[in-house]
Amino acid sequence: MEEGGHQRGDVSGLSLREAIRAARVEAAEQAGVIVELRDASLVRLSMLNEILDPVFAEVPLEHADLFDRGLMPGETPRLFVDMVAHVTLGRDRRTFRFLQDTRSGRRVLAESINPNDIADAVTRYVARRLIAREQAIATSAPPEPEAPRPLPHHPPAQAHEPPPRRGNGGIFLLGLLAGIAASIGGWLLLQGRY
Repeated sequence: MEEGGHQRGDVSGLSLREAIRAARVEAAEQAGVIVELRDASLVRLSMLNEILDPVFAEVPLEHADLFDRGLMPGETPRLFVDMVAHVTLGRDRRTFRFLQDTRSGRRVLAESINPNDIADAVTRYVARRLIAREQAIATSAPPEPEAPRPLPHHPPAQAHEPPPRRGNGGIFLLGLLAGIAASIGGWLLLQGRY
């Protein structure tokens, strides 16, 4: 009987040690390819990050905390724009995908091979976020207080003075004496002298 080109009794063939060595070499080559792909992804995302530098330089300082841009290496490298939006590369490692995490799942905001198209999409996203924040600040800001107008039947209010302090020392002293008396009475009861 032949099995895989060798007879059962034939000892000459591929040993397990040789097969393991070949498998290790194959795994190392695959890992090298994966590392090369990851490095290529980081380079492409770094290029996009540099294209976006002037856009983020224009963000007003009072809104700079809204964005948290950063390149994150890892199994899937990402270029974060803020806490909910990032750019990653598709499976082909050529297509940029601009994604946003929402309550209902992840949305694709833009997808293109051209980094300038994605930079334009990120710029529009940044502009929308800035406008949304400005509107939120405008609606949540309290209205400016008007100067109080005196009622016609009351005289105009003068500068508000705090009420004079009354002597609270007497109340404190009375409480202190009551506490001492209660302590002495309790001690006498424990001693059996009362």
